[in-house]
Amino acid sequence: MPKQLTLLLLSAGRRVALMECFRCDAEALGITLRVLAVDRTPALSSACCRADEAFSAPACTSPEYGPYLLDLCRRESVDLAVPTIDTELGIVAELAHALAQRGTRAVISTPSVVALARDKLLTAEVLARSGIATPRTAALAQLSLEDATWTWPLLAKPRHGSSSIGVRIITRDEARLLAPTSDLIVQEKLEGPEHTVNMFFDKNGRLTTVVPHLRIETRGGEVSKAETVRNPVLEDMGWALSAVLTGARGVLSFQTMQVPSGTPAVLEVNARFGGGFPIAHRAGAQFTRWLLEEAAGLDSSANNRWQAGIRMLRYDAAVFTC
Repeated sequence: MPKQLTLLLLSAGRRVALMECFRCDAEALGITLRVLAVDRTPALSSACCRADEAFSAPACTSPEYGPYLLDLCRRESVDLAVPTIDTELGIVAELAHALAQRGTRAVISTPSVVALARDKLLTAEVLARSGIATPRTAALAQLSLEDATWTWPLLAKPRHGSSSIGVRIITRDEARLLAPTSDLIVQEKLEGPEHTVNMFFDKNGRLTTVVPHLRIETRGGEVSKAETVRNPVLEDMGWALSAVLTGARGVLSFQTMQVPSGTPAVLEVNARFGGGFPIAHRAGAQFTRWLLEEAAGLDSSANNRWQAGIRMLRYDAAVFTC
């Protein structure tokens, strides 16, 4: 008898491509997949318009979000809940056990891994202590602006930011004005090729797959042109990160840029599906299939056999409603 599953895409927004990856893999597995989506304003979300059913949710940062999510998953018999934005990861991680008691598996790492990924300063400190290359990083408010070992200008970004919002280059004079009340971190400014590396951890926390892609072009913090590459250094960094990210589950990614010596350095870690995941899926790293297999109790086909040289050139598409 074919399996039937209900998938819930959280903060669905524009994640139509991710939704279609799940649908494509469900069909290949013979699974009847019911796709639900939530957003603040479903009528203005293209993914919600493409879902089988959509719901309006409170802001994921509000006290109402947790009870709402628990009730929705119970009421709709959700099998798999997939968060998509950084600001909801913490609450979903905290609710993972309660969701599991209701029969819903959240595609989320442990709260400690999520907290590490959300804090860019802590990420840099932990990686540096673990021997994983990362740009020199400091809290702007604690930086000695007369320290001659820093080369200005520096890259500044919110300590808990995402989607490249608030990222900018600052001079020493600008830093002097910002520093007293700033929650920004600063990093040495790197130049060179930038990569995203997608990783899949099975339900037991075992890393199975590491897929780097070159970020040829980005738009609004999300990759718009990319190509999968077999890069042993980047792949080894993924395996090294797995030893640091104890408690990682499902999908994570990290971004790198080369330091002047040519060695890649980890810029940040994301404890969720990256916006560029469809290129990994097209290359054969079918994370969505493997999550469905786990949810359906099927044998896992997770592997590291994916194709290099797959190029993704994204474009805008439209959903029309009335």
